[in-house]
Amino acid sequence: MTEAPDGLEGAGFFATSLEKVVGIARANSLWPLPFATSCCGIEFMATMGARYDISRFGSERPSFSPRQADLLMVMGTIAKKMAPIVKQVYEQMAEPRWVLAMGACASSGGIFDTYSVLQGIDRIIPVDVYVPGCPPRPEQVLDGLMRVQDLAKNESIRRRNSPEYQALLASYNIK
Repeated sequence: MTEAPDGLEGAGFFATSLEKVVGIARANSLWPLPFATSCCGIEFMATMGARYDISRFGSERPSFSPRQADLLMVMGTIAKKMAPIVKQVYEQMAEPRWVLAMGACASSGGIFDTYSVLQGIDRIIPVDVYVPGCPPRPEQVLDGLMRVQDLAKNESIRRRNSPEYQALLASYNIK
């Protein structure tokens, strides 16, 4: 159960800001889109299982359609040929959207310092949370998810329309 936002209370009423209510709703209903290419995907599957139970965070519905997801979880090695596809998936997601780079390969290319491997997905799309490890344990995945929840809960409703955010997207050549 989530904590109630700060507000004014009295006999028979409770008042708070719309921004806080929307933040709580967004944080507790993230729909992840798993983009798994290697061993990090197996750890994500373990996180979905009964022992770690990602559903207690409101993320039990993985979406395999970018138009119905708001959290892109990139897991594993991303080849340079695959980079335009990852970017296209990101662009198809509706705002607000968050990105979690899971594992050393998605974050920095990992041990694969070769011409064919993208050295971090932050070269093509903005990343909100990095989960380190090779592969990261399910506890680390849950911690990364909780960090995304914190971002979603505390983000202003108007942030996505700000000039700073538009400049960030423009730096990645995203419209």
